[in-house]
Amino acid sequence: MSLRIKDMESITGFSLGELEHALAAWGEQVFRAKQIFSWIYKKGVSDFDSMSDLSSGLRSQLKYNYCLFDIRLVKSVKSKDGTEKFLFALKDGDLIEAVIIPTEDRVTACISTQVGCKYSCLFCASGLGGFRRNLACSEIIQQILYLYNRKKLTHIVFMGTGEPLDNYEAVLKAIRLINSKESLNIGARRITISTSGVIPGIRKLIKEDLQFELSVSLHSADEAVRSYLMPLNKIYPLRVLIEACAEYIKKTGRQITFEYVLIKGLNSDIHSCQKLVALIKDLRLVKVNLIPANPVKECRIEPPGRMEIQMFRNHLSKHKIPATLRKSRGGDIEAACGQLRLSYGKK
Repeated sequence: MSLRIKDMESITGFSLGELEHALAAWGEQVFRAKQIFSWIYKKGVSDFDSMSDLSSGLRSQLKYNYCLFDIRLVKSVKSKDGTEKFLFALKDGDLIEAVIIPTEDRVTACISTQVGCKYSCLFCASGLGGFRRNLACSEIIQQILYLYNRKKLTHIVFMGTGEPLDNYEAVLKAIRLINSKESLNIGARRITISTSGVIPGIRKLIKEDLQFELSVSLHSADEAVRSYLMPLNKIYPLRVLIEACAEYIKKTGRQITFEYVLIKGLNSDIHSCQKLVALIKDLRLVKVNLIPANPVKECRIEPPGRMEIQMFRNHLSKHKIPATLRKSRGGDIEAACGQLRLSYGKK
């Protein structure tokens, strides 16, 4: 990547209004912004020269002032189940991951929001290399565009590396961009924000006017166990987290999904399930997404057996708590968060 591109701002971080303002400052008609958006988001071009309905002068000015893509693909791997994982290098040399997960009725992109993660959850490889920085909105959008141009996406989940609510402004700006009819026009209900339980961020989300989905990483209904699994629990303990979730549901009328990684010997027995039922049974509009732990040798964890998983799910159903069981995907390519970046860094 040239020194020139390293110093340039990517136009993919602009909202339509911001681009209109920039063009107006150049004396250009503002409708040109929608043309540029169409080329980027609907036609999937990767350079300004391809924008044939713009004048050569405007194209030259765009090239001089902005770049389109300042991330580059370093490595991609594809699982036998169709899951594809991508490792991108940013302009400062840092690495991030994104994943395409196809099923019969949808194509989901899992997107990163930070370089590394500060929370060091026991079951996740993302934090093993430490936290580096937040991603810019443009870096988030470029992951989505790269994957969208490869395979038309129907759903976006911000469940990759990092804590989305610690990068709140960039993530919400990216969501508004991809939800816009002038760009990818992905419905808000097909966009999911996942949080490890950053309560100030959850309370800010209550005031947003978008109908996106919210997932909260729970993983245990026991304070001590959750603090062991997720050190963030020492800052935002379960009791306060559940209060914030109840407030979110009451004020937005939207459902929360509790993510629950099942780890053998830690949180997958019947007693753990009973505590989970007691914790969330009075909340309305919730469901639990059970996730058998992805074996990560650096984390020294493994999933429970099939019978224990089914027992856990059955107990939730008995108490009328909706529960889904996430099918393991991409196991042959180490598709868990942070694994590709971790293995690449060792080479």
